[in-house]
Amino acid sequence: MKRLLFVCIENSNRSQMAQAFARIHGGDSIEAFSAGSRPSGRINPKAVAAMGELGYDLSSHTSKGLEEFNGQQMDVAVTMGCGDACPLVKAVQRVDWSIPDPRDMTPEEFRGVRDLIETKVKLLIASVS
Repeated sequence: MKRLLFVCIENSNRSQMAQAFARIHGGDSIEAFSAGSRPSGRINPKAVAAMGELGYDLSSHTSKGLEEFNGQQMDVAVTMGCGDACPLVKAVQRVDWSIPDPRDMTPEEFRGVRDLIETKVKLLIASVS
């Protein structure tokens, strides 16, 4: 089983959606987590709505910090283009995705970011499986 950690600043949008897509598309071969360097403590309602459109309930997720994963071994640590390095997370591979923060975007723009994340997650899963 491959362990993936998705990291953004607030752990309320991008990394949460990436974790959800990894769970959706990774099946039993992927264990997915997400965290933030400065977690907001909540999941953005726009992210919950965007994932709900695809049948995934993101409201069951919680926003958490990176310290929870310090020292843990991951196969891949993915940062979302926000400058988070997560140096204390042990990862075989580190990847940075330049994905804009959709927090203040319109619902249509938000869906575009959601779909970009899904595409990148599918490609990542294919590369590690």
